[in-house]
Amino acid sequence: QVQIVESGGGLVQPGGSLRLSCAASGILFSMYSMGWYRQVPGKQRELVAAISGGRTNYADYADSVKGRFTISRDNAKNTVYLQMNSLKPEDTAVYYCKARRTGGNYDYWGQGTQVTVSS
Repeated sequence: QVQIVESGGGLVQPGGSLRLSCAASGILFSMYSMGWYRQVPGKQRELVAAISGGRTNYADYADSVKGRFTISRDNAKNTVYLQMNSLKPEDTAVYYCKARRTGGNYDYWGQGTQVTVSS
């Protein structure tokens, strides 16, 4: 049974930092590309950052978070992280983790974690 579980969300002031974690089980984690997405009510879910599986660990970011967010993975712990610095109110959203096997077309999603940036 595949499980994708996010954690680390919360309330933070503008300019602050948070680190989100996404723990995966039931998959060969190293072979999966992992992505962080976010969604606010009334809007489509959008890609925030993604990191490839295999040996390359190539990372890609939405323009809105480049230079502020960093995605990383620890294959030994089956976990992907999203370090978020210099947070802005517009970063407020539910953040979701997604897993997709390299070359595959099926996505596993977590339940989401709320991030609120407010003074």
